[in-house]
Amino acid sequence: MIQNSNLNDKEEIFKLYELATNFQKERYTVHWPIFKDSLIESEIKQNRQWKLVIDGQIACIWATTFSDPQIWQEKNSDPAVYIHRIATHPNFRGRQLVQHIVNWAKDYASANDKAYIRMDTVGENTNLITYYQRCGFAFLGLSKLNDTEGLPKHYDNAIVSLFEISL
Repeated sequence: MIQNSNLNDKEEIFKLYELATNFQKERYTVHWPIFKDSLIESEIKQNRQWKLVIDGQIACIWATTFSDPQIWQEKNSDPAVYIHRIATHPNFRGRQLVQHIVNWAKDYASANDKAYIRMDTVGENTNLITYYQRCGFAFLGLSKLNDTEGLPKHYDNAIVSLFEISL
């Protein structure tokens, strides 16, 4: 079941981000920083932080926004939903949860009059690119970020892989 996260989920959200960051550190050179409490609280209060619950446990979390100008630059004017920071609990890895998120996002985007679903990931992780393509995303290529002020630290001086589903 997919639903909005609430303030009672904060501890679990931070636990999932920590687990995901530790996983990233084992495999990749770029990993997530510790996210600010205020960022997560703001997303929760704005109904932009989501969770997928399986058997009463939060299996996966992510955030959404309808605007992402620093990453998507001129394309930000397109009507899109942007997905950020998908983190899956290790007990639920391998269950194709991103595909569940994509299916949900198609309905969510349509309900909000959006024509695109977009994501980015820092760096050129070929395995992740292939995985996101299998989930229905077109890989749009790499983009160098010019203005990262206010973005989480892993975006500093970053090149990002851009992904899109056109509805």
